[in-house]
Amino acid sequence: MRRSIATVGAAVLVLAGLAQATPSAAAPSDPGLSPADRASLAAGLPVAPKAALGSKPAGPNPYLAMVPDAAKVDYSGWDHYLQRQASGKAAARLKALAAAPAAARPAASAVVVDEDEPDGNRGSNDDPASAQLIRNFGTGSGQDSRLRILGSLDPEFVSPTTIAANPEDDGAIPLAGDTGIGAGRDGIVTDAQIGDGPHGSAGTGTNDFDFYKLTAPAGKVVTVKTATPNGALDTVVVLYDPAGNVLAANDDFGGSLDSQLSYKVPAEGTFYALVAAYSGLPADPFDPASGDGGASEGPYTLTITSAADDTDFFAVKLKAGDVLGAAAKGANTFLTVYDTTPREVHGSQQDASFIYPMASPLPGGGKQVTDYVATKSGWHYVGVSGGSGSYDITVEGYRPALQGAKPTQTLYLDFDGARVNTATFGGTGNVDLAPFSAFLGKWGIARADEDRLIDAVTASVTENLKQDMVASGLNSRFKLKVLNSKDDPDPWGKANVSRIVVGGTIAESGVPTIGIAQSIDPGNFETEETALVLLDVLSNPAGDPASLNTYLTSGSDRIAFVSHALGNVISHEGGHFFGNWHTDNSDAVANVQDAGGANFDVLFGVGPDKVGGTADDPDVDFGDDRFSPAEGFVGTEDTLGRIVFGVTS
Repeated sequence: MRRSIATVGAAVLVLAGLAQATPSAAAPSDPGLSPADRASLAAGLPVAPKAALGSKPAGPNPYLAMVPDAAKVDYSGWDHYLQRQASGKAAARLKALAAAPAAARPAASAVVVDEDEPDGNRGSNDDPASAQLIRNFGTGSGQDSRLRILGSLDPEFVSPTTIAANPEDDGAIPLAGDTGIGAGRDGIVTDAQIGDGPHGSAGTGTNDFDFYKLTAPAGKVVTVKTATPNGALDTVVVLYDPAGNVLAANDDFGGSLDSQLSYKVPAEGTFYALVAAYSGLPADPFDPASGDGGASEGPYTLTITSAADDTDFFAVKLKAGDVLGAAAKGANTFLTVYDTTPREVHGSQQDASFIYPMASPLPGGGKQVTDYVATKSGWHYVGVSGGSGSYDITVEGYRPALQGAKPTQTLYLDFDGARVNTATFGGTGNVDLAPFSAFLGKWGIARADEDRLIDAVTASVTENLKQDMVASGLNSRFKLKVLNSKDDPDPWGKANVSRIVVGGTIAESGVPTIGIAQSIDPGNFETEETALVLLDVLSNPAGDPASLNTYLTSGSDRIAFVSHALGNVISHEGGHFFGNWHTDNSDAVANVQDAGGANFDVLFGVGPDKVGGTADDPDVDFGDDRFSPAEGFVGTEDTLGRIVFGVTS
């Protein structure tokens, strides 16, 4: 059964209270992980060793890759790396765009819009319903397609009360120290230590945890943040409800190893804030001895506040198919977009625009960057929050790059084996990848059935990336040609042809992943990209959750299952370079864009009987799902809608 998880791996503020977290359930059941590591991953917190600040993490970029094992991914390191690289790439991209045709370039200058709400005030534009209207923004003739919004955030001022450190043992929810927040205090600050409790390195060695109790009324924003004096301690912070469900979590904030989370309270209640060391969550927040040891120790300063936040929304009119990009700098910590519903469709506290291809005109290089492809015409909303002081937001709108272009987009599936420069994906350079045929026997499929299997895989990809798009009715101009190496001459190298190479291994490619795409490209501005789907993990012996063999039995229709599962993996990688980020692989919604690392049976389309290739196998599609919590975005991603307008004619 899929689990519901209420966590985010970044500091998250639900801006208007329109989307709230739901209680988390069981962590992934990978038997190779400790219960404490499973609890961390369930909270959207990584557990892999971190690269030194300033260094590129090992392994493939997890935002682009379908990783076999999430426990081995340094999401924190990648977040730091992407943020550092984004400014340089944004500058290089603008330089390249300056030499591009006029239609592909941003407007020469941005129209400046000042926030109407006077400095020092809040309340007049705090949700989409009261958003400040910006009437002339748009991608049509005579409209302003580039804005610069200037304003100020003015949250409720709280002067925290200094309190003494909790007496030990405070390592579980029943043992939490009472901060007094909600009972006469709005905030506290305290100096404390991870490692001085009975379960620190001088005691049981199972890791020391510090819990803090507070209450807060509906509408207040609870903020929990740490500061460490000497860098010895790498903190994480988590907010729990009284039942031990994770409501919010953060590891690393603002480019440092310190942590900060914000949570908008939906209903008055009691909450428990945890400070722990990285890779050191308790397996059970009611058991102070449920850690697994080995985490760092040291002093920290903790600040917790409960206060009214200031959130500013600006309304812009978009046409269906408009591609919106926004980048913010200043005092703010969170930038988001809401659709016409209105619902949050891409909230961000980071700049991952380094992942955009060079051909993309979308803005980057800010403290936070967000993007969105409109599926309906009407008012949409850009929101900013977090922090106190002035902000500066760039908002830009574009039409899909292929609108009116010829030839239309082609997706070529290469099953023949290919020479690929895998350095693009962090691999070893120009290598030869083994053909698809080399893996058939590992799934118990005869070589004589290769053509039938390729036909079925191609049909699965075509259903996901073409037929479902047409059937949605969202874009009458959608057009995609799906070709394959069995039936068609190789078109790679021609205009508007992207390819997915299906074959090869981790050892051949030098890329430790199942699949990986070249970019994430909202609007499909780069129409000639490559993705890989490697087949060694997918054809491992039964027992590996990421292997198709784990779900095959004597009762399986092997060609039906392998073609359907592999078609979903291939479509997943195509979904990236047609505009999609990863969705949550552990919630109640199956989505072709679900991240790797857990619950592969759901992505593969294994039914309730847990056997692939039987009558109860579901059809997994693109559609609405929340973003992967490990990657720091929040909201609902329409993975079908982001593709259907980027692949147009």
